Amino acid sequence: MSFTRITSALLSLCISLAFVSCSKDIYKANNKAHKKAVKEATAFIQEIPKTKAELDYDTLSITDEWVGTTNFSIRKPNFVIIHHTAQDSLAQTISTFTMPRTQVSSHYVVGRGGEIVQMLNDYLRSWHAGRGKWGNDTDLNSSSIGIELDNNGNEPFTAAQIESLLVLLKRLKWKFNIPAANFIGHSDIAPTRKVDPSSYFPWKKLAEEGFGLWYDEDKVNEALMSDRSTTSVALESSDSLPQDSFDPIIALRVIGYDVSDPKAAIRAFKIHFIQNDTESELNKYDLAVLKNLFLKYL
Repeated sequence: MSFTRITSALLSLCISLAFVSCSKDIYKANNKAHKKAVKEATAFIQEIPKTKAELDYDTLSITDEWVGTTNFSIRKPNFVIIHHTAQDSLAQTISTFTMPRTQVSSHYVVGRGGEIVQMLNDYLRSWHAGRGKWGNDTDLNSSSIGIELDNNGNEPFTAAQIESLLVLLKRLKWKFNIPAANFIGHSDIAPTRKVDPSSYFPWKKLAEEGFGLWYDEDKVNEALMSDRSTTSVALESSDSLPQDSFDPIIALRVIGYDVSDPKAAIRAFKIHFIQNDTESELNKYDLAVLKNLFLKYL
């Protein structure tokens, strides 16, 4: 190897090391603040509750005796909720998630180039889901892992980004034994407020890898061939449906959607499963897909 090539290689190595060092220094203050916050939070877990006697029978005391047990564990996430950041860069998202005034965070952020930035320990409760509901769970922050994808909401997700996401999902599914049906989107749990991770998101690809459910396209096509009807079903109410017909509102509720606002629930369903049409009406194809999924979620 020539002297010039050796010099060039060493220079490139030095630049790379300098970049990594500078990147770490950028978030030094954030990481210090994070450690302090974790220490304060874990102090509550380590605290031994005081008995009535120790509190001099204060009116708020309820514990007669303390007996410690070793039969316990910490938070176990049972859902993964996927978002898009609706911002313009990974750096902008990290900045947003580290500012106390925003009151929003996520366990992971996946960049357009496939970078995975972890911002919270999996066992900590992130503030990513907000007000929402899936099935009977009304506190998804407490039961889920939040993953944000660097995407403004109006663009396709990159191949590198999805490949990194799949690696991350595989780890989380193995670590916490999360059921396939429990990999969902922000719009699924908050249909009146959210549309992420947008209709560009490849839910079918994820389902093929075991993350989320998808419908059987062959069975849906067979059902359509046997029913040539082109009638659409309005979403305001299911009261007008014949008693013996398939009820899409009940099906959506069985899947997990909050159907208190039927139009919002159907829009969220379409963002996830139909993707090329998010209008507020179910056509015959949508109904066939919904019927097929309904049976999978029973």
